[in-house]
Amino acid sequence: MAPGKKSKKNVENINSRLQLVMKSGKVELGYKSTLKTLRQGKSKLVLISNNTPPLRKSEIEYYAMLANNNKSGSKTQVHHYAGTNSDLGTACGKYFRVGVASVVDPGDSDILNSLAA
Repeated sequence: MAPGKKSKKNVENINSRLQLVMKSGKVELGYKSTLKTLRQGKSKLVLISNNTPPLRKSEIEYYAMLANNNKSGSKTQVHHYAGTNSDLGTACGKYFRVGVASVVDPGDSDILNSLAA
C-alpha cells in the first residue's frame, strides 16, 4: 500500500505545481504547439500523458533530445505524467483532454526543480 500512496501524493504534488504554472507561467497545450516550442528551443519541460500513442511519445522525446543537444545551458526535461489525457487536462484547469503540455515559462512554480529530483 505504501508505494501507491506515495505515487498518489506525487501526482497531487505535480498537479498543484502545474496549477501554479498555469496561473503564473506560460504553457503550450497540445501536440503541435509542443513540437513548435521544442523546435524553437523555448520549452523547459514537456509533460506527456500515459495514454499518448507510442509513436507520438517517441517523436516528442526525440525532439527534446535534439533540443538538449543544440542548446547550451538549460535542458528540456520530459516527464511522463501518471494519468490519462483527461487527467492532464483537468490538472491544467481545462475542460478538454490534453495529451501533451509544454512548459515554456514556469512562473512562480518550482516544477522544474521538483521533477528533476
